[in-house]
Amino acid sequence: MDILLQIVQTINKYLSDYILIIMLIGAGLFFSIRTKFVQVRCFGEGCKAVFGGFGSEDKNNKAGLNSFQALTTAIAAQVGTGNIVGACGAILIGGPGAVFWMWVIAFFGMATIYSEAVLAQKTRSVDDDGTIKGGPVYYIKTAFKGKFGTFLAVFFAIASILALGFMGAMVQSNSIGESFNTAFGVPTWITGLVVSVLSVLIFVGGVKRLGAVTEKLVPVMAILYIIGGLVILVARIQYIPETIGMIFKYAFQPSAIIGGGIGMAIKNAISQGAKRGLFSNEAGMGSTPHAHALANVKNPHDQGVIAMIGVFIDTFIVLTMTALVVISTLYAGNGPLATMEAVQSANAGELIVNGATVAKTNMAQLAFSGVFGSSIGSKFVAICLFFFAFSTIISWNLFGKINYNYLFGKKTNIIYAAIAVVFIFLGSLLSNDLVWELTDMFNQLMVIPNVIAIIALGGLVAKEAKDAKERKNNK
Repeated sequence: MDILLQIVQTINKYLSDYILIIMLIGAGLFFSIRTKFVQVRCFGEGCKAVFGGFGSEDKNNKAGLNSFQALTTAIAAQVGTGNIVGACGAILIGGPGAVFWMWVIAFFGMATIYSEAVLAQKTRSVDDDGTIKGGPVYYIKTAFKGKFGTFLAVFFAIASILALGFMGAMVQSNSIGESFNTAFGVPTWITGLVVSVLSVLIFVGGVKRLGAVTEKLVPVMAILYIIGGLVILVARIQYIPETIGMIFKYAFQPSAIIGGGIGMAIKNAISQGAKRGLFSNEAGMGSTPHAHALANVKNPHDQGVIAMIGVFIDTFIVLTMTALVVISTLYAGNGPLATMEAVQSANAGELIVNGATVAKTNMAQLAFSGVFGSSIGSKFVAICLFFFAFSTIISWNLFGKINYNYLFGKKTNIIYAAIAVVFIFLGSLLSNDLVWELTDMFNQLMVIPNVIAIIALGGLVAKEAKDAKERKNNK
């Protein structure tokens, strides 16, 4: 396992440090320009659709999901361990400045995810039994005909099955198991077994049950976490200006707080921001278009602007809440990580401070415990992490299933579900570092064919944005 970990880490180094940054920022800039910054122009329209009626639903079409269910299913996938454990890992390795780069990725990612949702709507199809089929494999095949298109679609489908249906589920159950073991002393295998059973109950209910669960679960879990975070921020109110200042300062001077040369430190801050930003909001990865393809809306643009709000909620609200809590309690003022001099040793993403280990898996719990007390703080984070991670498991399973059906058809879905449940259980038992690195690798491999396809179809996206603007002006 150690040898496998080293191999995967080497692959991820080149993917996240070079390919991922270029493709994500490049795609975001490309679609921001092509759509005339739709994330700014239509931000209010997206908020109104989400919070003022939940989008336009085609009442004559009973298949798929309504627009709000599609959004909550997408957010359920986006708001997971990446918002807590992933954000902490980025800050731990890249310093507080990594948050700034997450914001940059998310801002441009809003335009990218708009394009993904629009293309998912425009290229979807409906079977005779009413089943809606849509997602990246369908717009990849639209972008590229012949063998090249088939190769890219199959490559994406395999990567997404592994990343979302199998490896991604392991990350989520691993994080749940670790947090419940820390907070409640529950053996990780018991937690893994419980999560596996609950997942099966959702899997057998299909798309409709998933939509019904996420539209109730997502708002509750987000509100619970935000309220808890606000309590911490009120208690640490005097350190909030310093916290915000640290995010901007250490985006460009990270070596002062994480050590090393300035060049390597900045590289770590940017790559961690890009990698964890992708894992958090998933813009450009090609996962959430599966949910947006299922939405019944009048025009693809309608779901595109709603998809943008999903990225905004994920990164600028939930993930930022984690960042502010962690930085204001552990880094600002006289926090234990305020300077590198306070750290006794650092190794493989872990710090030893005053004899205690600080890692991405317990960093949020330490931060909340600073105000709530060790018992309540750990339990609060563990409960929130359970909701976040479980919602991601069930959404990602659906996305992986769509790609499994593309490759193998529906007749063997029981095999896919059985393998997925096994991975959920195994995730609670395996090494945390290996699980995260494998998931990162397959997540990043998904980006390559997805971004290539949406860039190739950029003209369709630009036309949809232009047509929507004309429809609005003609009203």
